[in-house]
Parts: sequence; C-alpha cells; structure tokens
Amino acid sequence: MNPINRRAFIKAAIAAAPASAFLTLPSTAHAAKSARIVVVGGGFGGATAAKYLKLMDSNLDVTLVERQKMYTSCPLSNEVISGHGKIEDLQVGYDGLKKRGINVIFDDAVSIDAGKKTVKLKGGKTLNYDALVLSPGVDFNYAGVEGYSEELANSTHPHAWKAGPQTLALKKQLEGMKDGQTFVLTVPPGPFRCPPGPYERASQVASYFKHHGMNKSKVIIADANDSFSKKGLFEQAWKRQYPGMIEWVAGAAGGKIVKFDAKTNTVSSDFNDYKGDVVNIIPPHHAGAIAKNAGLTNDKGWCPVDMLTMESSKQKDIYVVGDACLHGDLPVYGAPKSAHSAATQAKVACGAIIAKLNGVAAPEPFFVNTCYSITAPEWGFSVVHIYRVKDGKLVYIAEAGGISPVNMEDEAQLVLQRKLESEYAIGWLKNIMADAFA
Repeated sequence: MNPINRRAFIKAAIAAAPASAFLTLPSTAHAAKSARIVVVGGGFGGATAAKYLKLMDSNLDVTLVERQKMYTSCPLSNEVISGHGKIEDLQVGYDGLKKRGINVIFDDAVSIDAGKKTVKLKGGKTLNYDALVLSPGVDFNYAGVEGYSEELANSTHPHAWKAGPQTLALKKQLEGMKDGQTFVLTVPPGPFRCPPGPYERASQVASYFKHHGMNKSKVIIADANDSFSKKGLFEQAWKRQYPGMIEWVAGAAGGKIVKFDAKTNTVSSDFNDYKGDVVNIIPPHHAGAIAKNAGLTNDKGWCPVDMLTMESSKQKDIYVVGDACLHGDLPVYGAPKSAHSAATQAKVACGAIIAKLNGVAAPEPFFVNTCYSITAPEWGFSVVHIYRVKDGKLVYIAEAGGISPVNMEDEAQLVLQRKLESEYAIGWLKNIMADAFA
C-alpha cells in the first residue's frame, strides 16, 4: 500500500469507527436500577448519549426529551440546497432508541431546576434526574445583525443553519435565480456551528450555477473572520472548479456584516455594502436558551465544562455536550462545533456519569473530530483530529489524525483522492447516524 493510500485508509477507518473506540470504559458498569438519567436534545449529541448510556448500563432509566419526531442532519444539508442531495436521506426517527428501552418524550424542555434536579416540560410534565445530559444545540443572536430577525429567517431570508424547512426554502430561492445574479453569504464571528460549513455552502451554490449554465452568476462571502477552516483546500477547489465565481471578503477587508436592509437586499459592514439577489445571513450563535436560563453559560453565551468529563463548570450532575458547550481552549474558542465532536463528547459524558454512579474514577477520554466537505460532485476533502487532555488543556495528537493534502505530485492521484473522499463523506454520515439513532 503506497503512503497516500495508507493515509486515506487510516482516515477512513478513524471516520467509520464509533467514538467509543477511543474511550476506556469503567471496569464496573452496574449503576443502581433507580438511577434516572434525563437527556435533553435529540441531535447527534443527545441521541448518542441516550443510546450509549443504555449500552453501557442497561439498568439505567434513560429518558430523552426532543421537540421533533424526525431529526434532520445538518451535515450534508448544503448538498440538498444545490440539488446534489435529498433531504429525505438526512432524516431519521427515534424508533431505534425506543427499541433499546429508552423513554422518548416529544416535548420541549423549558426549564431546569439544578437544586431540585428536575426538568420541566412545556406539556406540563416534570422529570426528576440523578444526572442530566444537556445537548440543546444553538440558538441565534438575530440582534447581532441590525435589521435581521427571526421573522425574516422564517419567511423571506432563511439562514438554513438548522437543517429542515429553511434548507428547502433556501434551495427554492437558489432555483429561482437567473444567470448574472449574485448570491451573498454572510459568516458570523467564530465560534459557530460547523466551521467549514459556510465555505462548503458557497461551493455548492457555485456548483448549482455551473451545472445550470449560470456562468455569469457570482457568490460573495462576507466573512467576519480573517481565515477559515480548510482554507487552502477550499481555495484550490474554487480556483479549479469555479474560477472567478466565488469572492471571499475577510473581516479585515470589510467582511464583518453588522446591518441588513431587507428592502434593498443589502448587507453592510462598517465600510462595505453588498447587494444580492439572494442574501443568506448566518447570524451569530450562542448555546440553546435552556442552558442560559439554567445559569450554565458564560458571558459569551457558551457552557464551560470539565474537559475530562463534560460536566458543567457551573452546576454539578449536569453534562453539556455538542455545539452548546465550551470544551477546551483550541482556536477558535474550544473544540470544533461538529456532529462528530458532539458524538464523542456524549460518549465521554456517558462514561463519566456511569463511573460517578459506581463511585469509581472517570475513564481517561480521547476526543475525535472528523469533518468532510464537498465542493462539487466527486470532489471532497476532510480533517480528522484526535485530542487528549493534558495539563488542563485540550491537546491535538498530530500523529493520530490529519488533513487532506492540498497537492500531490500525481494529478490523477489527487483527482482520485478527492473522489474517494466525497464517497467517504456519505459513508461517514451513514455510520454516525446509525451509531446515534439505531
């Protein structure tokens, strides 16, 4: 096996492996039968936590609270916008978790009483817990862009940063564009959910233009940040596939958007205006409202946690996983907010909860982030990062992961590598969804 194929094989194997493969489980896993664990939020983090709590100790009384009866994956949802994917392929229900003995309640968790260890639901029910796993995802700070609002997001200007109806609404707007028109995409200051997501979205919009003969159309990325995830790989793809079609404006060059005029479809920074025929504003994020209301967030709106256990730094016996948490000190602002990070954090939290219930030390955790980006059919690339906690910091284990190479000596090998990674992306999503929901 040559070095390139070997590296690709290792990356694919890491991506396919369940995150529990990187977690040393407690030697004792027999909590008292009366132990009640409530999980709030049924995305990758919450669903994974509920499933693995039961897998690690079948005696636990596990309840999952989730608003929606059908989950729609954010990963690969940009491909739905461009027409290269179907939203039905990103959707899954909760029957698999129910079959495992998990009590699934479709309701909205509205408040947490950490003192009484209770969760109140919108429907009126109150749940008692011995440990709470909170995976509320993100909410949006619409006030972060003057003139933008939740009402606009749900009507004329969807952000589509939570996959579902807004994804389809943005897809419809793209399909209504004509050759020569401009798609403006704004990126908020970090941290935000899915760091490479905006740049993949820009690529998918350009792919739509290219495949529909709209060669005079353009994508403008107005970015509050001065760099971005996988920058070299994206810029290579844009140069090869969409020359002159995608313009990226860094924050220092006037890309940080502070104002939106819906009447003229214009977004503005402190010294630049960008008028679009379709304007896609991704507003700034913060942890889900229930976390803030429970006093679990810091002054930036994120939930700090113990890096070794995912237990909240603000409240005992509450474990925050996924996009809502502030985990570690990596740029930008902690571990990446990704589906794979959420799943790994959830499994670490499960191990820590069961260890605590059994009166033993929490296992040593490893954290994994695998992230694929697709810029065009048969052109994908990825990053695999594995972290451990050392001296109170989250440390990247360089020799255990890696990022797709930007260039290769053999052009044919590069094209093959990108094609394989676009296929790996689909396999990765199927695996992580099965690992969480089946």
